[in-house]
Amino acid sequence: MSLPVAPHIVIAGAGSVGCYVGACLALRGRKVTFLLRPGMAAQLQEHGLRVTDYQGRSRQLAAAALRLSSDPAVLAEADIVLVTVKSAASPVIAAEIARHARSGTVVVSLQNGVGNAELLAQALPDQQVLAGMVPFNVLQQGEGRFHRGSEGELAIADTVPGLADLLACEGLACRAYADMAAVQWGKLLLNLNNALNALAGVPLLEQLQARAWRCLLAGMMDEALHAMKRAGIRPAKVSRVPAWLIPHLLRLPTPLFRRVAASMLTIDPLARSSMWEDLQQGRLTEVVYLQGAVVALAASQGASAPRCERVMAAIHVAEQAGEGSPRLSPSTLV
Repeated sequence: MSLPVAPHIVIAGAGSVGCYVGACLALRGRKVTFLLRPGMAAQLQEHGLRVTDYQGRSRQLAAAALRLSSDPAVLAEADIVLVTVKSAASPVIAAEIARHARSGTVVVSLQNGVGNAELLAQALPDQQVLAGMVPFNVLQQGEGRFHRGSEGELAIADTVPGLADLLACEGLACRAYADMAAVQWGKLLLNLNNALNALAGVPLLEQLQARAWRCLLAGMMDEALHAMKRAGIRPAKVSRVPAWLIPHLLRLPTPLFRRVAASMLTIDPLARSSMWEDLQQGRLTEVVYLQGAVVALAASQGASAPRCERVMAAIHVAEQAGEGSPRLSPSTLV
């Protein structure tokens, strides 16, 4: 299919990532509507939408320039829907898209994990569903400000000609891939750190400079890579370092790690994981779609992933406590 000359893009579930992506597109002149919770809509109506990043950019959209809606009926106006809800909400947003969107609407899953696009596609046979991947983290800083703390480019399946070019803009590079499953598994490897950062309760840069935390991450990556190998999955290179090499680099002594793996530390000092933010806000996390996906894949191959199981259990305890990050030490998870 071909895209309209000036397509209407709806950000379905505009939270941290959705507001950042939507703002970059709107600043580029794209027609963007934010489908979001009433509380977030009220915040943006009062303060406008400001996006900043680790490279020092700071850009502002006035409240009057924003198209905001908390009514899913706005999906009927969309040519393209960018789904940015948490993985657990995929069935809910799929039902709303099915109810309101026109046949043939392009739906792109910009969510963590490896199964969301398939779930959306099953629920939306009349729409064209694409897998996507967001490599960077975005932190809400209040009063309509969203801060991108790390590098990387959007990845989408290459099935809609011109879509990657349409989405690419300042602060939002985008590339199309033929094998999005490999890209998603490659990203999942990196996302295994989300839970560790949430449990540590410190900025990502500080956490990654602590060898004990890095060794825990390396152990979980080993479990994931072992399960993928048994399942015939070859994760794509989604960072500057090949997937198989990352656990080895993480285990290096910190002074050597800082020199050899400097690209892995291209992170804003303020950056934290979205899972940390979920714990702080008393929300359920996506751990079952990250560590849980590794545990499930390992089990399907007759193997186990005990480190991922321990970290997932610790996140569940923190979710139930409802007191934010437990600020654990890495020794409690060994």
